[in-house]
Amino acid sequence: MAVFDAIADSYDRWYEDSKGSFIDKVETDLAFKLFKVEKGMNILDIGCGTGNFSIKLAEMGCKVTGIDISDKMLDIARKKAEKAGYHIDFYLMDAYNLKFADEQFDGVFSMAAFEFIAQPEKALDELFRVVKKGGQVLVGTISRESSWGRFYLSEEVRENSVFKYAHFKTLEEMKSWKKENLIGTGECLFIPPSAKEEEFNLQNEQKLAGKTKGGYICALWRK
Repeated sequence: MAVFDAIADSYDRWYEDSKGSFIDKVETDLAFKLFKVEKGMNILDIGCGTGNFSIKLAEMGCKVTGIDISDKMLDIARKKAEKAGYHIDFYLMDAYNLKFADEQFDGVFSMAAFEFIAQPEKALDELFRVVKKGGQVLVGTISRESSWGRFYLSEEVRENSVFKYAHFKTLEEMKSWKKENLIGTGECLFIPPSAKEEEFNLQNEQKLAGKTKGGYICALWRK
């Protein structure tokens, strides 16, 4: 998709400063607090982008397949995986139409992709189709009702970025999806986007936890 192809080359710069790397850490910690990884698991990474979480899962001993709607991001992901020494299969594909067999994967993992999925429950049905019975499905996304959600939806940010196409969710909305299968939720990134770079640290994150809505939310289901 052209809009994501356009930002592919600059996407990973987000992680290069202390602010971006801290945000990546708290989001990663939350995801793996919920999603239990075992070596040898066959995992599908939905909306893998430039492969950051695909590579993290491979580092943990998983067999990983990544899909995305951006050719350019997938090209970068392939190069990064090869450089890191991991064999990861990457495919151009969207979450509504997965070209995989029923119950093919031990788990399905999606971080920072559901922001751009207009029909999340339709996509979640497809994620459930390809995961094995008893398998985990994790979705992590920006919270609409947080300071981060408001920031990305503000006119000055939204109109000049990919967030023009975003459909943010709330944790309560996510809790309403497949309630019978929901086994865990969490939130993080309590530090607001207005904070100075040096304020992005664990001490401030812990201090603000529970006092405001987390900017990033995760939900875990079991089929």
